Amino acid sequence: MAAGNLTRVSEFLLLGLSEEPELQPLLFGLFLSMYLVTVLGNLLIILAVSSDAFLHTPMYFFLCNLSLADICFTSTTVPKMLVNIQTQSKAIPYAGCITQMYFFILCAMLDNFLLTVMAYDRFVAICHPLHYTVIMNPRLCGLLVLGSWTISSLYSLLQCLMALRLSFCSDLEITHFFCELNQMTQLACSDTFLNNFVIYFVTVLLGGGSLAGILYSYSKIASSIQAIPSIQGKYKAFSTCASHLSVVSLFYGTCLGVYLSSASTHSSHSSAVASVMYTVVTPMLNPFIYSLRNRDIKGALKRVLRLVSTPGTIVMRLKI
Repeated sequence: MAAGNLTRVSEFLLLGLSEEPELQPLLFGLFLSMYLVTVLGNLLIILAVSSDAFLHTPMYFFLCNLSLADICFTSTTVPKMLVNIQTQSKAIPYAGCITQMYFFILCAMLDNFLLTVMAYDRFVAICHPLHYTVIMNPRLCGLLVLGSWTISSLYSLLQCLMALRLSFCSDLEITHFFCELNQMTQLACSDTFLNNFVIYFVTVLLGGGSLAGILYSYSKIASSIQAIPSIQGKYKAFSTCASHLSVVSLFYGTCLGVYLSSASTHSSHSSAVASVMYTVVTPMLNPFIYSLRNRDIKGALKRVLRLVSTPGTIVMRLKI
């Protein structure tokens, strides 16, 4: 089959999770509900942290950025899928596909780096508590977040530029609910060796490096907790990183699950279904994990909800 010119590609077809007509209303309602819960939950976390001066610490600063990344992460894929279900159209423009891919990769890598930064924050807090405020100063926190955004943006840009060099044939059906990089690469008629090399090498370098940093931090944290003499002290130290450890396990566990399931079944449809776990379910659960296991967050959320439910009190205070 002759390779087509890249400029002639006007759109791709996203086949979604299922082509069964009777399942479309169910999928629409399910994903709309999960998307609204994700956005609302993460916005509440950001609002609670921003409105409570007691929570203006490095840990919650990183949590706000993680919540923002999760909102963007889900917003790059779910709204387009909902529109396609509602309009009964599977098409996505070529430029729209590249744009979606760019922001999806950016947010995925940003989640990866922010979780690593948060692990380092917990490492300093538990292993070097006396120097915590000196080490985790506002300048360093800002640089860590800025570096995470910058590296994620550059990595995403690299992958999209590599995708732009590909030529495609007549088969433009992506067996996924969003423009997934591997799926798009498999459709190319041109040589994809360099693309695959960059995908696997850089992903393993950045993702594996971040995971190694997290594991190293928690190995040091575990050693420090073991050295604490009292059981109450051990529990208090562990509780400060329990939420983060849960989110890390959920994020990397679902990502590895998607990779292993797609590698074992060699089914694009199975990979698309499994991808729902880390693209939709994980960002939705993160606010619940941090709010249910964190007394400070629960207190801040209660105060925010109390103010929202009684707006008259704000007006009275302003008049006084």
